[in-house]
Amino acid sequence: MSSQSSRPSAGTGYSPFEQELVNAMNDFASGSDAPHFDTAAIARGARRKRATAVAGIAAALVVVGGGTALAAGAVGGSHAARPAAAATSTAGADGTTVLYGSSNGKTVTLPLAGVSSTGARAALVKLRLTPDFSRTPVAGCKQATVVAVSPHAPTVVHAGDTVHVTVCAG
Repeated sequence: MSSQSSRPSAGTGYSPFEQELVNAMNDFASGSDAPHFDTAAIARGARRKRATAVAGIAAALVVVGGGTALAAGAVGGSHAARPAAAATSTAGADGTTVLYGSSNGKTVTLPLAGVSSTGARAALVKLRLTPDFSRTPVAGCKQATVVAVSPHAPTVVHAGDTVHVTVCAG
């Protein structure tokens, strides 16, 4: 178990046990190979596990979302399909949709119901409209969100027109 060549000189003061322990450690340190790690295989395994986890979570979300849609449809929820004609005829009926007529003759629909006052201002200014804000108390609305616009659809506004925006005071 011990080799004579790895022992220190006789005057070192080691006990036979200590000498044997030092020899065993020296033999191990000089004789064992460094461990080999296949880093590419480890990375592939980690990617595979991550991809499997993401796919599993996505599948679970699809199943949950599908179940929610089915439940809403079975109860008569708002996910029921409406005919396209009915959807266009009621656009702006709630008084929060702006119809913008562009210079090329196309009409852009801008629904502002529940949009924050800063978001509404940015959208109107982007269309080169002049927003005019007022506040009114409305029950059950989030503060500083749009509750009405004037003029609203089906009236068409053009660049430079003023749009009066009423936001919830809380």
